[in-house]
Amino acid sequence: MRLTRRGRLLLIGAPVLLGGAALLTFIGFFTAPALAASGSGELTRTQQVSVSTGDSLWSLATEYAPERDPRAVVADIMELNNLSDAVVPAGVQLYIPVAG
Repeated sequence: MRLTRRGRLLLIGAPVLLGGAALLTFIGFFTAPALAASGSGELTRTQQVSVSTGDSLWSLATEYAPERDPRAVVADIMELNNLSDAVVPAGVQLYIPVAG
């Protein structure tokens, strides 16, 4: 069997192209989380807390990070827990940034 120039290009080029795409995808899976995690370069210590009746994000912020501005801590709590609203029912487990 004799291949034309276009046939040889397709026979060799397609696997090379697919292999390169697979390699780039494979590398992307391992570097993307590292890039996302290195956003600010600063690690935040957290503590998991169960919300009690009467607790608010503000009261939790002042209790667990008293040296920081409560507004910033509330914003951090909302970001850590993917909250869209500051109202949290009792019994919910939250990650709270702690002093230290």
